[in-house]
Amino acid sequence: MTQGAGQEPVVRTATLRDFRVPPYAQTPVPPAAPGAAPHPSVPSHAPAPTAPAPHSSVPPHAPAPPPHLPHPGNAAVGDEPPEGYTPTERDLPVINRGDTVKTETVPEPHPVTGEGRGPLFVVGDVHGYLDELVAALAAQGLIDADGNWAAGNARLWFLGDFTDRGPDGIGVIDLVMRLSAEAAAAGGYCKALMGNHELLLIGAKRFSDTPVNSGAGTATFQAAWLLNGGQKSDMDRLQDVHLQWMSRLDAVVEEDGHLLMHSDTTAYLDYGTTIDAVNDTITDILTRNDADECWDLFRKLTKRFAFRDEGGAEAVRELLTTYGGQRVVHGHSPIPYLLGEVGTEDGEDGSGPVVNGPHVYADGLAIAMDGGVTMAGKLLVVQLPLHD
Repeated sequence: MTQGAGQEPVVRTATLRDFRVPPYAQTPVPPAAPGAAPHPSVPSHAPAPTAPAPHSSVPPHAPAPPPHLPHPGNAAVGDEPPEGYTPTERDLPVINRGDTVKTETVPEPHPVTGEGRGPLFVVGDVHGYLDELVAALAAQGLIDADGNWAAGNARLWFLGDFTDRGPDGIGVIDLVMRLSAEAAAAGGYCKALMGNHELLLIGAKRFSDTPVNSGAGTATFQAAWLLNGGQKSDMDRLQDVHLQWMSRLDAVVEEDGHLLMHSDTTAYLDYGTTIDAVNDTITDILTRNDADECWDLFRKLTKRFAFRDEGGAEAVRELLTTYGGQRVVHGHSPIPYLLGEVGTEDGEDGSGPVVNGPHVYADGLAIAMDGGVTMAGKLLVVQLPLHD
């Protein structure tokens, strides 16, 4: 089952206001700081703000957000990682988010022809940083000042990992779901891929503390979710419609010669020799609702760095030969880790990861899109193809 790749969007006579408050937009939202503008995922009937929303991720007078779990990539459960489970090294430092440097960006206009396919954009890992996502989408001219779709027939793909570590994962999901409806009404589309953190959140909700065979003893989805930055506020606001939406996401698609996937791993090959087969197999696994089978899927799609070291280009070519496309575009592994550019955990040296855009590597065959927003990097929204 695919998400609709290759199908023309269905457009009915309607205004964007018809789509602004779908049922899934009614999820409770944590109270905003005094004077702060509501997130674009808040229903349109919410009280209007008294001042425009600031560009910064935190309003000037708002209290500091609660600390989130520092993470060296994805942490394993227990003393030893399961066989085949390849998180980032546990001793890599994590950058203090206070070192983030934000700059104003003037969006360039993108052509809207009113027919055919519009420009193609991809979004890296968001991990609950809703304010940063809104700013990045607005900087590309994809949404307007009210957070509504403003890009006509443009095509937008999210590469997965909407929740965990950041403050408002459910708000991110609500925004993506709403933009999907608005983009379709405008003749474009906004779609999303399955990330390993979607699998983790689904597993934590469905199976909680049910023991699973991790390959190195007993583990649980709940423990893994908490260890990898699971936020109680997200779990409290998680609804059936969110679970259903995540469970139906495709894992792999091909757009304009770009093979889009979340993880930089060849583990997708374990699930089929065609894109449709991979997506159908993963959907079937989630439908069967077997804890051990879902854990194995999560474990495999948490693997990383397959394209980085010796043999990386060959690994990319194997995926491209099997599924098509000229380049793999992925998230999952933060660019600072791929480059080995990490600063100190407390930020005393004033350094931080320098992420100016996507990282092209593996003989130019792979494009990494996780700018490391959870470690004071950058949330990337980029138009393809890249001209490097």
